[in-house]
Amino acid sequence: MAEATNFIEQIVEEDLAAGRVTAIQTRFPPEPNGYLHIGHAKAMYVDFGTAEKYGGKCNLFFDDTNPSKEKTEYVDAIRADIRWMGYTWAKEVYASDFFDTIYQYAEKLIAEGKAFVCDLSAEEIKNTRGTLTEPGQESPYRNRTPEENLRLFREMKAGKYADGEKCLRAKIDMSSPNVNLRDPVIYRIVHAEHHRTGNKWCIYPMYDYAHPICDYLQGVTHSLCTLEFEDHRPLYDWVGITLGFSPKPRQIEFARLNLTNLVMSKRYLKKLVEEGSVHGWDDPRMPTLTGLRARGIPAEAIKDFCERAGVAKAQSECEIGYFEAVIRDYLNSHAPRAMAVVDPLKLTIANYEGGEDVDFEINQTQEGAGTRKVKFGKTLFIERADFSLAPPPKYYRLKPGGYVRLKNAYIVRADEAVTDEAGNVIEVKCTYFPESRSGSDTSGIKAKGVLHWVNAETCVDATLKQYDHLLRDADYSGQDFSERINLDSEHVFSAKAEPYLAENEGSYQLMRTGYYRAFRQNGQLILSEIVSLKDNFNK
Repeated sequence: MAEATNFIEQIVEEDLAAGRVTAIQTRFPPEPNGYLHIGHAKAMYVDFGTAEKYGGKCNLFFDDTNPSKEKTEYVDAIRADIRWMGYTWAKEVYASDFFDTIYQYAEKLIAEGKAFVCDLSAEEIKNTRGTLTEPGQESPYRNRTPEENLRLFREMKAGKYADGEKCLRAKIDMSSPNVNLRDPVIYRIVHAEHHRTGNKWCIYPMYDYAHPICDYLQGVTHSLCTLEFEDHRPLYDWVGITLGFSPKPRQIEFARLNLTNLVMSKRYLKKLVEEGSVHGWDDPRMPTLTGLRARGIPAEAIKDFCERAGVAKAQSECEIGYFEAVIRDYLNSHAPRAMAVVDPLKLTIANYEGGEDVDFEINQTQEGAGTRKVKFGKTLFIERADFSLAPPPKYYRLKPGGYVRLKNAYIVRADEAVTDEAGNVIEVKCTYFPESRSGSDTSGIKAKGVLHWVNAETCVDATLKQYDHLLRDADYSGQDFSERINLDSEHVFSAKAEPYLAENEGSYQLMRTGYYRAFRQNGQLILSEIVSLKDNFNK
């Protein structure tokens, strides 16, 4: 048997050892009411990972019990995200697959006097539910006969009543210390077209009621949920026990993934999209999986982060800097190197003629990664910040009379700075030393600085995008994020890039700049920041 590494796996191993289960079945249960975000990646890691570790199966289960908010668009996006993360589901299942059976179970509860039709409004039910220290008040409709309840429930199903006019409630205990057991609503009226069943139904089961039934009908052995469902577990168990499920699925709760500086709520993410604060669900600033994919963050790095964050019972919050550090570690090992210049300054090598290829290291951290050819030339572009007419002390970049090495090429000396009428440097004229070529330097010249560059004759224009966090601060308390949104979180620059980036889309470390995703959009090369080069996280 595999060795347990968290409390969920310990429970699974105990159940296997005791013979309570013989095979593990889990499910990943998103509601198709929006796009998945980084928090769902943690749930995938737990649901799919637990099943895989113990040779079991994990279903993709869509909780589609709220037709007014659910769309086929979201179903398709969720499928794509799961596949991108590298997971494969055993079966694709929907709550709507079981609507007929769920309804029949409701009639069974009614016939046994364990559910009743209530005429109280949602607000009235809320006001009579009681508090943590005071019991709730029984509905005046609680003692309707099973026959009357069955008639009213069937009339609800037939569309006789308007939304909110009636509901079906479980008859449990209005004095229970757990508020969730105080005659919870298990069916409500919703006249809305369902994305799969159309207008067949106008009553829909509540999640807390449908959840244990759907788990049982799928054969789920361990229903893994985030911590907010812990208080709902007694209701989950009540449904399973009352309806005679055997074996009854076991619900286990774990802490959800919270990250600072990120909006971790589908409702607020949808608001950002609808208000135009971002370009869409796949905006690289969004914590959605489609946004992280568009940003260029590898799925493997997200999985690595989930593994490092661990599976715990106690609620906690990760610093965004830790997430970025994990991404940076992964890209440092896997991303090829390339060159692009954000604020170009022309550099002319006066004594260089012709052109040649220099060997550029693909990734110094990968053994055997090798090199590729980069075209060197007489006229180059370097970063404007890499030349100074009046440099500060210990300035190791280019300055009048100073020496630097051009990455994987030659050492050059700055001889003359050409300025415009305003005194701005527009060109630096240099001398190169043929015997200083990288890999065979016999010049004896010491150059402390190494600059990246692009060939002015072969480079391509690029749009470079850099991003700040969507939230200006790290605090998270679940409030409306509107006052904390950083509306100036996307910065766009013109850049010059080596043609290799335009010909080979992917994730790169742009030398001395950061990690970027290179892709073409409407014929234009886009360099989109994945994560900065500098690691500010205090490990």
